[in-house]
Amino acid sequence: MPVFPQLETERFVLRKLTSADAGDLFHYFSNDEVTRYYDLESFVELRQAEELIFAWNSRYLEKKGFRWAITAKPNNKVIGTCGYHNWFREHFKSEIGYELNPAYWGQGVMSEVLQEVMRFGFEDLGLNRIEAFIDPDNIRSRYLLEKTGFHEEGYLKQCFYEKGQFADAVLFALLKQQYEANQEEQ
Repeated sequence: MPVFPQLETERFVLRKLTSADAGDLFHYFSNDEVTRYYDLESFVELRQAEELIFAWNSRYLEKKGFRWAITAKPNNKVIGTCGYHNWFREHFKSEIGYELNPAYWGQGVMSEVLQEVMRFGFEDLGLNRIEAFIDPDNIRSRYLLEKTGFHEEGYLKQCFYEKGQFADAVLFALLKQQYEANQEEQ
């Protein structure tokens, strides 16, 4: 894909992140609530947001993933990101990740966005499996994944090393056949 794909939902545009978005990312990544279950420390410098944008865009150029800026249609302000990483093309699977500015929590933003990102993954990327690893204590993320059709597959003890310690994870997944069955029911 030579051009970064832009996606759209009823309320949001999902587009490529640019260096101009660093301020928006810094604003919410400097909030401990956002990074509590994230594999990054809270940001203290704008440079950290710039480096994260560069890293995500590099993954796209290397054909290893996608990370979209989630922007509200009226103002183009970045309120979160969502995308695929650990994309294993030969296995037709990828891991999904996301975060959102707390000012927008509880408003159905991420469930709306995930529906379009999942559609893109299954229909445009040809994925057969989408995985998500979450912190066992991240109840909001668990609820989001279950609401959007993901199924819990296992509890992985000390699966990741984050913030200087080993961390457990819960693995969720959604298969293409499950996604299609869910679409037919709606």
